[in-house]
Amino acid sequence: MTRNMELKSNTPIYIIEEKKLRRNLSLIREVAERTDSEFILAFKAFALWKTFPIFREYIRATTASSLSEAKLAFHEFGSKAHTFSPAYTDEEIDEIVACSSHLTFNSLSQYERFHERAAACSIGLRVNPEYSEVGTLLYNPCAPGTRFGVTADKLPLQLPSDIEGFHCHCHCESGADVFERTLRHIEEKFSPWFSQLKWINFGGGHLVTRKDYDIELLVRVMKGFHARYPHLRVIFEPGSAFAWQTGPLVAHVVDIVEDKGIKTAILDVSFTCHMPDCLEMPYDPEIRGAEHVEPIANSQRSTANVYRLGGNSCLAGDFMCSWRFDKPLEVGQEIVFEDMIHYTTVKTNTFNGITHPSIGMLHTDGTLEVLRRFTYEDYRDRMD
Repeated sequence: MTRNMELKSNTPIYIIEEKKLRRNLSLIREVAERTDSEFILAFKAFALWKTFPIFREYIRATTASSLSEAKLAFHEFGSKAHTFSPAYTDEEIDEIVACSSHLTFNSLSQYERFHERAAACSIGLRVNPEYSEVGTLLYNPCAPGTRFGVTADKLPLQLPSDIEGFHCHCHCESGADVFERTLRHIEEKFSPWFSQLKWINFGGGHLVTRKDYDIELLVRVMKGFHARYPHLRVIFEPGSAFAWQTGPLVAHVVDIVEDKGIKTAILDVSFTCHMPDCLEMPYDPEIRGAEHVEPIANSQRSTANVYRLGGNSCLAGDFMCSWRFDKPLEVGQEIVFEDMIHYTTVKTNTFNGITHPSIGMLHTDGTLEVLRRFTYEDYRDRMD
C-alpha cells in the first residue's frame, strides 16, 4: 500500500485497494463460469456503492435483505435485487417488490400474506436443512429454535404454483468441503421438491477467494449437482468473498496508559464502533508489523513492547489483547488493521459521537482517492 502524507492526513480511514478488489472479482467470475452458477454480491457484507462501477464489470446482480438494500441495488447498482428478509411489512412490501427481481419468503405465513403483491418477482421460499457446521451460534442460522426458514416436514407435497425457487443459507466463511457435506443434507431433505422449482440459491458464506479454498472441489460438486438437476439455475450470494482481504483500517495511537503492569495504547478508532465483529464474533484482527500474543499471565514472561489496543469510546470493554511490537509504541504512530472492509464498513455506528473513519480507495496507479469523509452533521442528522 502506498505510504504518503495524504494517507496520514486522512486517518483514521478505511482503504479499499482496487487491485485486490479486482483480483477477487476476477476469481469469482471464473468460478461462476466453471461451476455454471451465478455469483451475486450480498450487501450485508459490503455496500460501498461508489465501487459499483467496478463490480458491474464482473457481475450482474446483488442480494438485499431490506428496503434500503433493495433500493441501493436498483438505484445505485443498476439492477433489481434478489431480496430476502426474515419478515416483510405492509408498509414496505410494495416498494421492495418494485426494486426486486427475486423475492424470497422466510415462512409460509409470510408467503400467504404477501405472495399476491409479489407476483411481479420470481418468488422463493427459504428452507432450513437443519444442518450447519457454523460453530459460532451468533452466526448459525440452523441452530435449534432458529427463526430462519421452513423445515421439510412443514412443506406441502405440491408447492404453490408461484413458488419458483428455494433459498438455503447455512455457511459462514466456509470451504468447499463444508458445502459438499451440507449439500448432501439439502438434497436429502428437499430434493423431492426440486422438480417443481426453477432455481436454488445456496446463500452466502462460500469463501471462494480465501487462499486455501478448494475451487476444484467446488467445480466437481457443482458438475455433479447440475448432472442430477439440469433444469435448476444455481445462485450463490457471498459477501465476504468479494471484499476478502481487500484493504485495511488505518488508525493512530493517541495515548498510552498503564495499570497493573498492563499497557494500553488508546487509538483514534473504536472496536465497538468501527470493528464490531472483533468483539461480537469474536476474532483477533491481524495488525501490520505486530505479533498477536496471549495476555500476560505472570511476571515471568516479558512484557516488552506488549500492548492492549483500546478504542476511543466510553465502553469499558472497548479493547482487545494483546500485541507485541518491534519497538515501543509512540503517540501519533500508525496502527494498520488488516482486512477491515467486509462486514466492517457496513456495521459501523456512531456511539459516543466518535469521529467515523473516512473511506478511501487506493487505485491501481497508486493514488488514494478519499470517497467519503464524515462530519459532525452526519452524527447529528442520524438523530434528526
